[in-house]
Amino acid sequence: MTHSTTEVLTGGIVLAVAAGFAIYAAQVAGLSRAGESYPLTASFRSLEGISVGTDVRLAGVKIGTVTGVKLNPETFRADTTFSVQDGIMIPDDSAIVISSEGLLGGNFVEVMPGGSPFSLEAGDEITDTQGAISLISLLVKFVAGSGDEGN
Repeated sequence: MTHSTTEVLTGGIVLAVAAGFAIYAAQVAGLSRAGESYPLTASFRSLEGISVGTDVRLAGVKIGTVTGVKLNPETFRADTTFSVQDGIMIPDDSAIVISSEGLLGGNFVEVMPGGSPFSLEAGDEITDTQGAISLISLLVKFVAGSGDEGN
C-alpha cells in the first residue's frame, strides 16, 4: 500500500486542527487555569440561571467560574463556591450579584468591587449578595400595577 503525499498532508492538517480545537476548548472551559485561581463563597436567596461552569465577571471581563452550588437546608439559601484568577484582588467590602446578559441571554455572576484597602483571601465569603430577579415576576407586577393607575 502506498500513500500519496496529498493523503498524508491532509491527515496532518486534520490532526493539527483537532489538536488546536482541543486546546481552545480546554482554555474556554477553564481547565488550563485550575492551579491559578483561589476559591470564594457567597450565599444567594435565588440562583436562577446559574450553575457550575457559569462565568464570574468583573467590569464585564471573565475573572472566574462557578465551581459549586448547593442548597443550605438550614437557611434555605443557595451556597455557592466560585474561583477567581490569581492576581485579581477583590476588596473585602465587595458585592456579588446575579446579572443577565439581556432578555434572551443567560445569567452570570458579577462582582461589584468595593473601596476597602483590604482584599478577600482564599476561602472568604462575600456577604453582600443579590440573587436573581425573575423576569416573569417583574412582568406580572408591571401588568398588575398598570391596571391600578387608571382608577
